Amino acid sequence: MQVLWFIPTHGDGRYLATAEGGRTTDYPYLRQIAQAVDHLGYTGALLPTGRSCEDAWVVASTLVSHTQRMRFLVAIRPGLMSPGVAARMAATFDRLSGGRLLINVVTGGDPVELAGDGVHLSHDDRYRLTDEFLTVWRATLKGEESHFKGDYLDVQGSKLLFPAIQKPYPPLWFGGSSPIAQQIAAKHVDVYLTWGEPPAQVAEKIAAVRRLAEVEGRTLKFGIRLHVIVRETESAAWEAAEQLIRYVDESAIAAAQKAYARMDSEGQRRMTHLHHGSREALEISPNLWAGIGLVRGGAGTALVGDPDTVAARMLEYAELGIDTFILSGYPHLEEAYRTAELLFPWLPLENQPATQQHVMFSPFGEIVANEVDPKQLDTQTTLATVD
Repeated sequence: MQVLWFIPTHGDGRYLATAEGGRTTDYPYLRQIAQAVDHLGYTGALLPTGRSCEDAWVVASTLVSHTQRMRFLVAIRPGLMSPGVAARMAATFDRLSGGRLLINVVTGGDPVELAGDGVHLSHDDRYRLTDEFLTVWRATLKGEESHFKGDYLDVQGSKLLFPAIQKPYPPLWFGGSSPIAQQIAAKHVDVYLTWGEPPAQVAEKIAAVRRLAEVEGRTLKFGIRLHVIVRETESAAWEAAEQLIRYVDESAIAAAQKAYARMDSEGQRRMTHLHHGSREALEISPNLWAGIGLVRGGAGTALVGDPDTVAARMLEYAELGIDTFILSGYPHLEEAYRTAELLFPWLPLENQPATQQHVMFSPFGEIVANEVDPKQLDTQTTLATVD
């Protein structure tokens, strides 16, 4: 299992839909999150894209030198950039980061925002453009000279002089719930992503994409994007969930729903359908909570519970075919630590950092009375319990 975190370049805080407990996501803060991700053993982090965010490529580029292991999942945007330029950006980042780039293919689902960026295509036309874009992008990264004339792109002689480290190219990740999006995924990408829907709905998506991939003679991996609220006890986790939306009122929900309504994203429609803009019955599946989606676009569900329970729910998704989880929590710095400390021991993770047992980097907990290692007390307590 691979677990990634999230770098909140569009804002962070302790509560949703309020400035109370808000936090400035300046560079020092983003660097802290990236270094936590790197240190704690996450595979990497997703950086969001869109006009409400800092530019993902610029942010990721500034964080590379402050990290050693983590990978950066950064978006390429068909329609907003040419495939040749996107190929050079990807190859450069991959080389200079030592092969730590993951590519998130984002077609976009908000016609108003896309119009502001000069894209005036219908939903299906945007995905047809994405198909053409990825045809050229993949060929260029493979080292081929690409000559392509389609309905949207006319590229003659695209080539890459400085190749990427990862072969044949940095892995392509992609999320899209509509039939045409799933066809594009089956044809081009390496990892198909879904937002955190109930397991039965996720199973249907995986089955559909697998069938399409078989037609293309390909196999895909699968990932899921979720928030997580994990605490030492179940009751504490649910209390934290309620605290997160304590300032979410009807006006905030209405404003968010109005924004969602203009979108033609099938994934966003499915997210909104989980809660219907109502605070009632937000636990839509055991330990799967839709409260975040009341006011947040995109990923709107969270796994809520104690470590054992949340891990069990993740393993249920894993049994369906999900092997990668992109998690997040509010605020993202503290929750990166909390999630790693509480949840990671329960998961079959592939990339945990090796522990040097002979070196004590720092006490595991505060030294008791300025002289006693707390691990000694833990050992004594365990022995006493056994006796």
